[in-house]
Order: sequence, then C-alpha cells, then structure tokens
Amino acid sequence: MQQAFDTLINSFIESKVGISENFLSSELSGSLKENLLHLHSLKNMLAAGTGNQAQVNQDRSVRGDVIYWLDRQHNNAHENAFFDVMDAFVVYLNQSCYTGITGYEFHYTLYETGSFYRRHLDQFRNNDSRQYSMIIYLNTGWQPADGGQLSIYHTEGNAQQIDPSAGKTVFFKSCELEHEVLLTHKPRMSITGWLKR
Repeated sequence: MQQAFDTLINSFIESKVGISENFLSSELSGSLKENLLHLHSLKNMLAAGTGNQAQVNQDRSVRGDVIYWLDRQHNNAHENAFFDVMDAFVVYLNQSCYTGITGYEFHYTLYETGSFYRRHLDQFRNNDSRQYSMIIYLNTGWQPADGGQLSIYHTEGNAQQIDPSAGKTVFFKSCELEHEVLLTHKPRMSITGWLKR
C-alpha cells in the first residue's frame, strides 16, 4: 500500500495532480463496482446536485451523475475495506506532508451514457473544509473512444485529460484546479470524495 500512496503523493507534488494506477487492489475495485451496480439496480442511487446542504441545485444541463454516499454504518464489507485503505492513507499523508486532514466523505458515482459534469471547483464558496479531491475509477476495459475523460485545467487552454480506467486514482487540491467530466458514451463508475479538515 505504501508504494501506491507514495506514487500518488509524489506525482501530486510534481504536477499538482497525483495519479496512482494501483491504489486499490483489483479484487476490492471489482467488489466495489459490483456493489455500485447492485445499488443502482435497486434504484438507491440519487441524482446529484451542485452546492452543499446550505444551497443545493439540481440541473441536468450542468451535472448528470447519480450518487450514493458510503458510510461505515452500512456494515458493508467492501465499503469498510475501502475505508480501511483511506484511514491508512490519511495517516500516511498527515505524517509525510503535515496536511492536518481530520476526516473525509466519499460516494459512489455513476454517469450513465450521455451524461457529463461541466467545469467546476470542488471547494464550496461558503465552506472551505474540503482540502483534497480524490476519484477512484472502477471501469474495466475502458477505451479513449468511450469518452468520460476527467479534464483538469492547469491554465486556460491547458487541460490534462485522464481516462477513467479501473484501478486509477486521481488526487488534487479541491480549491485549486477546475475540472470537468466529458460526455461519456457508456456507463462510467467511480468512488468520488474529499479529504477534509
């Protein structure tokens, strides 16, 4: 695990966007994907909005994904195994980079065919608790023609394109980099969340 943590942190330090190809094991990634699909089949995933609890706006022309919040209280073995990884990562990140992270929040995310998320920042205007954004992709066999790339804007006109392939984890500061999810041509799955203080 430490090697995957180091890869994520070192690439973040080098380029403001950390990427690790093996942050989660393929077994855990596959189990989380199955769990997401099961929740979706039960219609437990809900349309996502923009903003926070103080101000939520649902606009499908801006954001088209459906989500389900992860929680240890669900007593789901796969979710809890994911939280165990995240607990270890937060301890390692705090010890190595003195980030002062005290918590996190994560949800399953599904973009169905034809959906997207317009360019945005992850940190709220009325709440700066989100410090780092993380996306863990669950899509096996993803091809560039499938669309759904994460586009991260380092400067105007300079966008980094990241394919959402299984096992890949992306990590960046929530207040710094605007980003968007491009139009997807097949269902696109991830766990998305934020490290907070």
